[in-house]
Amino acid sequence: MLIVKWLHIVFVVSWFAGLFYLPRLYVNHAMVEDSATREHLALMERKLFRFMTPLGVLALGFGLWLWMGWGFSGGWLHAKLALVLFLIGYHVYCGKLLADFAAGRNTRSHVWYRWFNEAPVLVLFAVVFLTVVKPF
Repeated sequence: MLIVKWLHIVFVVSWFAGLFYLPRLYVNHAMVEDSATREHLALMERKLFRFMTPLGVLALGFGLWLWMGWGFSGGWLHAKLALVLFLIGYHVYCGKLLADFAAGRNTRSHVWYRWFNEAPVLVLFAVVFLTVVKPF
């Protein structure tokens, strides 16, 4: 079971790297004026999204395996699962934003994306706190 825990942590860290970087690319994409740079950023965004999606699925799969194998319970786990559901929604919304950029339909400013980029950081703090401290 320690191997499963190790794999869960590795894939969570990898998924979070993508969740941190993709919106950062959106910040730059929303600021750029020339089409060549826009196309290059769109390519980077597509490749990153395609790469980070399986990482998220694996993180969730190994987390589910841990939950089923060790039978974790308690209020801390419910709170953590709510945050994980938020992250799944955030990931899906990143995909929607990616499609908007690809279709030339972006309506958000680079400032909005800077704020949007902070959400996974806050969730990471909360999830690690809940997992380590188990306050309830």
